[in-house]
Order: sequence, then structure tokens, then C-alpha cells
Amino acid sequence: MDEHRDQPSRRQRRKDARPSEITAAALRLFHERGFAATKLDDVAAAAGVTKGTLYLYFPSKEALFKAVVQESVIPNIDRLAQTVAACPDGPVARLQLVLRLLAQGLNESDGCISKLVLSEAGNFPELAQFYATEVVYRLHDVVRAILSEGIAAQVFREVDLVHTPRQLLAPLLLANIWRNTYGDYDGRPVDPAHYAELQIAMLQHGLLRPLV
Repeated sequence: MDEHRDQPSRRQRRKDARPSEITAAALRLFHERGFAATKLDDVAAAAGVTKGTLYLYFPSKEALFKAVVQESVIPNIDRLAQTVAACPDGPVARLQLVLRLLAQGLNESDGCISKLVLSEAGNFPELAQFYATEVVYRLHDVVRAILSEGIAAQVFREVDLVHTPRQLLAPLLLANIWRNTYGDYDGRPVDPAHYAELQIAMLQHGLLRPLV
């Protein structure tokens, strides 16, 4: 029996790898040029495929952007939500965990997509809505659940559950945007992990119920 018969051919492996190669090339170009200025011809060339091959997988630049988000961002959100849900500690520790994991994710991915969406939202509202639904609102839901639990357990004081998640995450997202905008010119580099620790220290006093 041919021991190689059940192994995928080199051609098949190459075909299976193409979508991820294309999305990786697109992410680099979106980061360097912005969404509007990136042409599909350039993405195809950077990925080493023809434009026709690119269209086999992604019928439009919008579909390609969504695939980039689905491949490089959404799995991180899934892991964060699963890790926080599995944490056996109370709401204070879980809220700290959210901020630390988010900072870690921004550092590992360099967080360029959130800045890209912010800069392109006015011209491409469909993409902004997609990112908000699939990424931002899901993060808000994780934080909102922790806040609700903390309020019910009388660990946290009563807070606005619609807007407080936005306020809790905003400093980290701003730090990421600042880093991706001014990082090359800033003499005091922004580290999202450090911002997370500063945010944790300040929030505990603002959220915790006063001792009687």
C-alpha cells in the first residue's frame, strides 16, 4: 500500500492554504494603506495568486475585510469569552481578567483593525456595523454580564449597564488607537497591558460598593 496515498497532495495543501494567505496579505495592506486605498489586484499580488483566484474565495473587498475580521479578531473574542466564563473567581477578578486578556490580544495582534474601522466607518458603514456587532458588542456583553452579577451579589454598586461597559473598555481601545496613530513619534510608548493595570486600579474604587 502506498503510505502517501491518504496524505493531501502538495497542490491540495496549497489550495487549502490560499484563503488564509489572502487574508494575511489583505490585513497587511489594509494596515499600511487603509481599506479604501487597497486594491484587490494588490492583495492578489501580495498573496501570490491571480485576481481570479482571489475572487473564487472572496467576491468583493468587503467580503475580504469580513474574512480578515473573522480570522484574526473573532477567535480572540471567543477565547476571551470562554476563558472569562470558565474563571471560578468572583466578578472583580473576572473583570480584571477581561481587561488583561483584551490588552494581551491587542499586543499580540497590534490592534490595527480597530483603528482601521474607526478611520473608514464613515465611508463604509456596513463594515463598521459588522465590526460593531461581531466584536465590540460582544465584548460589551461579556462585561455587562460581569457587572450584572456583581450588582446582584452586592459587590458592585448600581451602574448604567448600557454605557458602563463602554467606559470600562474605552481607555484600552484609546490606548490602542493612540499607539497605532502616534506610536512612531511618541517618546513615551503606550502599552495596553500597562493601561489595563491602571484601569483596574481606578475602576475598583469606582465600582465597589462603599464599606458601611
